[in-house]
Amino acid sequence: MNQVEWRTSLRLVGTVLKWLWVPFLLPLGIALYDGTAVTPFVLPMAGVVVAGEGLERLTTDTTFREREAFLMVAVIWLGVAVVGAVPFVVAGAGTLADPVNALFESMSGITTTGATVIIDFDAHSRAILMWRAVLQWLGGLGILVLATAVLSQLGVGGGNLMETESQTRDVTKLTPKISETAGLIWRLYLGLTGLQVTVLYGLHLGGFAPKMTLFDAVAHAFTTISTSGFSPRAASIAAFSPAVQWVIIPFMVIGATNFILIYFVSQGHFERLRDSEEFRFYLAILAFFTIAVAGILFLDGGPHTEPESVVRHSLFQVVSIVTTTGYASTDFNFWSSGAKHLLFVCMFVGGMAGSTTCSIKALRWLVVLKAFRRDLFVASNPRVVRPVRLSGSVVDEQTIRDIYAYALVSLLFFIGATIFVAVDASRGQLTVSEFEAMGAAAATFFNVGPAFGIAGPFESYEPFSRSTKLLMTFLMWIGRIEIIPVLVLLTPSFWRT
Repeated sequence: MNQVEWRTSLRLVGTVLKWLWVPFLLPLGIALYDGTAVTPFVLPMAGVVVAGEGLERLTTDTTFREREAFLMVAVIWLGVAVVGAVPFVVAGAGTLADPVNALFESMSGITTTGATVIIDFDAHSRAILMWRAVLQWLGGLGILVLATAVLSQLGVGGGNLMETESQTRDVTKLTPKISETAGLIWRLYLGLTGLQVTVLYGLHLGGFAPKMTLFDAVAHAFTTISTSGFSPRAASIAAFSPAVQWVIIPFMVIGATNFILIYFVSQGHFERLRDSEEFRFYLAILAFFTIAVAGILFLDGGPHTEPESVVRHSLFQVVSIVTTTGYASTDFNFWSSGAKHLLFVCMFVGGMAGSTTCSIKALRWLVVLKAFRRDLFVASNPRVVRPVRLSGSVVDEQTIRDIYAYALVSLLFFIGATIFVAVDASRGQLTVSEFEAMGAAAATFFNVGPAFGIAGPFESYEPFSRSTKLLMTFLMWIGRIEIIPVLVLLTPSFWRT
């Protein structure tokens, strides 16, 4: 076995970093227009070009194997998060001036988590708030293209399952070249973002959303399609009219839908949605939890009394949590215990494979349920061979074992993180209940965003200690790239010859 060529991985990381100057142009333009400081954006723009060029000079070797891919995936997300924190620190305003808070916010952005440490939105310029949205938009697109162009080759993070469920032999061959496939998905992603900007600002022009400015429309489109949840408003989507909330719901659903399926639908192949077992399961999950939450709210009463309000907030919050977007249309901290516990369960679901969503994902749960039902049947019929099928295709046993292992490891990480959050809060004399600790651990590890209590939808993660915020930063990182690339780096065999 050849030794891992870490220089090759860092060379590719350098190529990504070198082009990060482009996303800085939007917040830089806003800063120039508003007359606010431009240094927070000019400085990192120059830095990424220099750093990228330097890393590209490490080697001329372009050999790219599985181990180099694992290293590249892990380092890129970490590197972009570090770069993304620079504008917050340089701007020096509010809670984001602290380097730990800045790294937390940046990692939350690039991993499309949506957890925030901001408690003073008015202290930050529009340019800084837009940079948060840009980070999330990049994170959503980045993981999507990476899953299509790289992870599908490694069998990591559901890559093989994405090929099966999209009914495409190899998602990297939607076009003859991987670069063309990535470009195709980029255009689809950009088109959906532009469509949402148009619809949201159209509501404003039509008088249905007086507070939805063009700035808000762009920021929220960036953070909806990417299923991210950063809002430039302290009240999140509750700051806007019910019409805005109804419009954002389908865009969250689309963002968490397999983009390969969306591509085929855009080409007129609507039967792909009908034939996709995962898509039907995904919609069934949304429907089940919405009905359950709405039923509890109707029975228990609470802050919402009108039927339309109950249905809207139930649907919005279920979709927001399941898709790991993390927007809030209301402060569900005031909901009954039953409704909040259902939202907590939603954190473990996730949208479809091949989308911008996080968490365990619906496809894995569907395979787990099918495999468990198969095992029960075989237990009473030991001579029967009964494979697990997904949309008519057989799921191989190795994939099923990998899914079981991934779910188990995810739950172990969640349990360990919960214990750390609870113990560290107690040590720091911060009042955090067991349920709130569980919610905060799940919301960061599964990249959901808001949790409960002090980390609720209209609250902030800022009160947590620096050690807890650093742990949560790690959880967001490892959760977004689906654990395996980081754990592989920690094995001695990865680095041996």
